[in-house]
Amino acid sequence: MEDFEIWVEKYRPRTLDEIVGQDEIVRRLKGYVEKKNIPHLLFSGPPGTGKTATAIALTRDLFGEHWRENFIEMNASDERGIDVVRHKIKEFARTAPISAPFKIIFLDEADALTADAQAALRRTMEMFSKSCRFILSCNYLSRIIEPIQSRCAVFRFKAVPKEAMRKRLLEICEKEGVKVTEDGIEALLYVSAGDFRKAINALQGASAIGELIDAEKIFQVTATAQPKEIAEILDTALKGNFVEAREKLSKLMLEYGMSGEDVVSQIFREIVSSNSISEKMKVLLIDKLGEIDFRLTEGANERIQLNAFLAYLSTIGKK
Repeated sequence: MEDFEIWVEKYRPRTLDEIVGQDEIVRRLKGYVEKKNIPHLLFSGPPGTGKTATAIALTRDLFGEHWRENFIEMNASDERGIDVVRHKIKEFARTAPISAPFKIIFLDEADALTADAQAALRRTMEMFSKSCRFILSCNYLSRIIEPIQSRCAVFRFKAVPKEAMRKRLLEICEKEGVKVTEDGIEALLYVSAGDFRKAINALQGASAIGELIDAEKIFQVTATAQPKEIAEILDTALKGNFVEAREKLSKLMLEYGMSGEDVVSQIFREIVSSNSISEKMKVLLIDKLGEIDFRLTEGANERIQLNAFLAYLSTIGKK
């Protein structure tokens, strides 16, 4: 590599035309750009789908060279209380825009704001609506209070489609002079699960440990088990071989340094996508896996819980 930039920042979209995998949202936002006016906006969706990039690209398209003077980005997860609304946000909103009809306040991770802070924000959005527009982004729309939702045009971001992600990743590889195999690209698509930021970070990490990027390197740098390894554990347990399945799981967790939550997430994906497990069996397994996941989030011992799941698989497998 010729430079030491973080690729996620280096290849961040600069305009709406560069946003990948959110065609309908881009089309709607371009309508606002043409009219040189926007309402308050609320972006919701999974991490790494382009919410922050879209907010900045929209501001660039609206204000051109003056976008920095009329834009402020704040992260609500850093300062969650009512004071951030009463002071920082109001201070910026009160100042007049520079060579623009209004200013934009981008509040990232707005679902982390407390209920009181959101109530104060609602009033602030009303008071300064003539000189200031708000763009809020969140992962969980249900955590945003209804009065704020009703004041915003809501845009729901989806996981980036595989083909769009594949095309962009290959472009980055070409620009960086990185060679990647087909199974390497497939591994990137698997580990990212629609999270573009995760895919690019994994690609850069893999490029640092070898000239040729293949599936093995991707799984290694992301501490992710290969799907076939998870499938082997499930298959072994369902055949009633509990001890063998337990040994394979222990080896997997030690080799990749995976947490219990990581294993549960991958097991879930493998059960859902499996062609060898019947529909009825999938229902039983996912029901039990959901119980294990809840126990882990409540602080239960991950090894005991995962072994309990394998024991359950062995029991129903024998039946």
